[in-house]
Amino acid sequence: MTLPLDHLVVVELGHSVAAPIAGLILAELGATVVKIENPEGGDDARSWGPPFLHGAASMFQAINRNKRSVTADIKDETQREALRRYIIEKADVVVQNMRPGLVERYGLDAKSLRAEKPSLIYCNLTAFGSDGPMKATPGYDPLLQAFGGLMSVTGHEGAEPVRTGPSIIDQGAGMWAVIGILTALQRRNATGEGCEVDTSLFETALSWMCMHTASYLASGRVPQRTGTENGGMAPYKAYQASDGWVVIAAANDNLFRRFATSVGHPEWAEDPQMNTNSNRVRNRERVNALVAEVIKTQSRQHWIDTLANVSVPCAPLQTLDEVLNHPQTEAVGMLQRSQDGQFQLMGLPLQFDGARPNFRKNPPALAEDNELLFPQDASVRSSA
Repeated sequence: MTLPLDHLVVVELGHSVAAPIAGLILAELGATVVKIENPEGGDDARSWGPPFLHGAASMFQAINRNKRSVTADIKDETQREALRRYIIEKADVVVQNMRPGLVERYGLDAKSLRAEKPSLIYCNLTAFGSDGPMKATPGYDPLLQAFGGLMSVTGHEGAEPVRTGPSIIDQGAGMWAVIGILTALQRRNATGEGCEVDTSLFETALSWMCMHTASYLASGRVPQRTGTENGGMAPYKAYQASDGWVVIAAANDNLFRRFATSVGHPEWAEDPQMNTNSNRVRNRERVNALVAEVIKTQSRQHWIDTLANVSVPCAPLQTLDEVLNHPQTEAVGMLQRSQDGQFQLMGLPLQFDGARPNFRKNPPALAEDNELLFPQDASVRSSA
């Protein structure tokens, strides 16, 4: 298939997760993404293991396929100039999450590069944003889950803090970077002018907290940790069946009425403490206790089948092996195998005319594409 961004060249001055996620998405969509790495070991994520997979940490391999790897020492004037010339002559987009102040120090920042190439789209992906007293402070996903409030509403009240399993701040920031870049490309298509795009881990954390923020500003009550529940609906959580956990989401009055009837308690829907969602939220402890008593009497598959028959949303809590072996996972085709069979990795959750972007190129070995920047310099290619 012809991929939508196959005409673009992107330079990723990125490491760890956030900027590489942005580069991954752009690469999956067809862009030529040139990942610039430190000659001394490359992206830190290459060593974030075990487990390791074909020479690098599995975490690195998961988010760097379909890219090129070039090592360049930006402290070396010759190598830095080669990188700058490549950006000016070839690149449409730069995305960077380097240590605060580093790109400015070496003239690889948006202002310096766009002065020479106004059509360039340059995306800064920082930890705490481009302004304010913490703008130069570095950060990682768990720090921003803590600082941005996510940990305050994740897990169970009274227990120690819990980080979400996936790196949702890093991954979300990478997605916002791509949204900004694609928006800037749309404007460039109309005007010919590029721009500087800014996003950050902190702003991403704040955006994830949008509904909790609205609730707090409306009520004045600081949100608490509620486990698997949603503060505005009930019953809407995980309940323990006889052989595992099942999540039930009877998120409106009609669904609750069908739910109550299907579990043998139609009177619940007429109970003045449970007849509306607002009343159920106010009396959630009673609601949850009643539901839990019923759910524990049967297997999770019993409840999945029972509730499916009346179209009440319900799902088992699955481990990753169960997820990957489920026929629905196979049907959507997200898990893709490389052409040489060495890798099996998750693809992009998008399809175009019924086709998902394919797994075109294995995650790169360090420096395997150095000829892109240093075509005449064998010493740089061999030493990298």
